[in-house]
Amino acid sequence: MRVLFAGTPRVAVPSLERLVTDPGMDVVGVLTRPDAPIGRKRVLTPSPVAARAAALGLPVIKASRITAETTQEIADLEPDVAAIVAFGGLVPPAALAVPPHGWVNLHFSLLPAWRGAAPVQHAVIHGDDVVGASTFKLEEGLDTGPVYGTMAVTPEQEATSGELLEELAASGAELLARTLEGIADGSLVPRPQEGEPTYAPKLTIEDGRIDWSQPAVAIHRRARGVTPEPGAWTVLDGQRFKLEPPRLRPDVGDLPMGELAWDGKVLLVGTATHPVELMRVQPAGKKMMAAADWARGSWTSEGMRFS
Repeated sequence: MRVLFAGTPRVAVPSLERLVTDPGMDVVGVLTRPDAPIGRKRVLTPSPVAARAAALGLPVIKASRITAETTQEIADLEPDVAAIVAFGGLVPPAALAVPPHGWVNLHFSLLPAWRGAAPVQHAVIHGDDVVGASTFKLEEGLDTGPVYGTMAVTPEQEATSGELLEELAASGAELLARTLEGIADGSLVPRPQEGEPTYAPKLTIEDGRIDWSQPAVAIHRRARGVTPEPGAWTVLDGQRFKLEPPRLRPDVGDLPMGELAWDGKVLLVGTATHPVELMRVQPAGKKMMAAADWARGSWTSEGMRFS
């Protein structure tokens, strides 16, 4: 089949690479978001998908919105099907109608759970025992289309959303390839989603703030869910204080919520239940460092407290 691939971030690259190597697929072009300013110097940089497509010698269409002009560019490639992985924009009806086999979306959740922009992050924050990916036929609704196939994994207790996304990007690429192969030979028919949907809107910086009045397990999940983006943080002396996911410490005694205390050579913070152990922190204006190293150089008094 002639395939148009649409995607933008790094998690979409494994799917592009898998389809390029599939003997039954001919990737005729790539749709991705325009170059974006990156780093302190705000240098315009191609998306990871754009960079990989260029290295593979594939035609690239860059668009922040799929306009009538973009739709015509897609039609000129004469795709049989479009595969889309985290493109980052809506596909209008006119573009949906271009490929005879439609658009097949690889989404990183077990639909109808976690429809939206941040499915893995919300799954981790809410403590889902199983996470996964689905391929479905794209419609106008938000991740509402019928499902072709799914795959699932059981996350490790300490896994961050970033680590899970990397794992799902690799295994999801295989799921996407098998789905397109099934569509090509007529063996695969999508089925309507079943069950009550949940939603996963894009996370904001405020979603990364740690509330020390929550139970330790909830804090642990939130910190893992917002790592690496938008990142976990708290406030110390009126300034934002970033931190990597803490470690659960149910083996130690109670500590007032938000209060810091030494336990031997490790640094603890109180929560609504048992304390958590700080691992690595980033004070305002400094680099990420071991929490114990920061505390030894910054400890001012007993009763230091995050807010």
